[in-house]
Amino acid sequence: MARVLMKGCEAIAEAAVRAGCRFFAGYPITPQNEIPEYLSRRLPEVGGIFVQGESEIASINMVYGAGQTGTRSLTSSSSTGVSLYSEGVSFCASARIPIVYVNVARGGPGIGAIQPSQQDYLQAAKASGNGGFQMLVFAPSTVQEAADMTYRAFDCADRDRNPVLILADGVIGTIMEPVELPPMKSEEEVAANKKSKRSWACVGHKLGREHRSWIEPGSFDTTNLQQRNEEAAKMYETWTPEWEAYQVDDAEVVLTGYGISARIAKAVVDELRLEGKKAGLIRPITVNPFPYEAYEHIDYSCCKGILDVEMAIPALMIHDVKAGVKERASIDTCLCSGGNIMRKKAVMDAAGKILER
Repeated sequence: MARVLMKGCEAIAEAAVRAGCRFFAGYPITPQNEIPEYLSRRLPEVGGIFVQGESEIASINMVYGAGQTGTRSLTSSSSTGVSLYSEGVSFCASARIPIVYVNVARGGPGIGAIQPSQQDYLQAAKASGNGGFQMLVFAPSTVQEAADMTYRAFDCADRDRNPVLILADGVIGTIMEPVELPPMKSEEEVAANKKSKRSWACVGHKLGREHRSWIEPGSFDTTNLQQRNEEAAKMYETWTPEWEAYQVDDAEVVLTGYGISARIAKAVVDELRLEGKKAGLIRPITVNPFPYEAYEHIDYSCCKGILDVEMAIPALMIHDVKAGVKERASIDTCLCSGGNIMRKKAVMDAAGKILER
């Protein structure tokens, strides 16, 4: 298929449509506004429904309801809006409703800045809602990956009957790059997917149908709740972490980061290699599950240190990096926040200091 030039947000939206998404509800917030703007005209073209909710809370609950019917459903927001999604996402996890949602992250805490940031890492990877549930969390570093991950996310959500999150940032959401869009699901495929969910979906039934809740009306048996949590825990264990290891084998300094920070770090690795300096990169593709195993491939006998590159202050992913490194090397940071984008020179200087040791 021919490549087209698209903004990241637009590529995410089009990939969702091509994956069979036929419902979107959301509320405007920068820098993800191009997703609802694009879908407001695109979904009606394929018989889908677009709703601009009166708030983020209303929107996530509309998606919760649409997902219960077996319809592939999407929502998106940025940082503060995603915080308002937390309860609805928790309900989806509890009810085993597959949805996909996107966080095109901005600065914080609070309202913060509208510029790009990576300060939502802990919220995304560790606690997107109450109750200790987990989700697959994909972190794209290119527009192509943003489209591919969104397309794939709907299959993962259906497979697990669980929410899936695309954790992007304002750079990925707003830059324009060539992208090869995934194939369009036919209307027959979309209908077949929805029909496959009839065993659990709310699709309308005759009166007198037996109640199917796992908690019977008027009772609350905590052993049933524990059983559901045990089943979910087993499901989480089936997930395989994903990562990119780039020129790590002989690296004397290993840079690590996700999303746009990893992309900048990769450019630094290439430049250092041209100078004859042995640098490598570990990039988590899923930040949940986190690829701790990736750090086992470092040759700690020659590695002088690890450089954690994040657009967040304080560093957030560093806690997972430490768990992967297991004190086998020192870990330095190269950080920025407040809407500032990571600069290649800052990463070069920080890596150079490690190599000088």
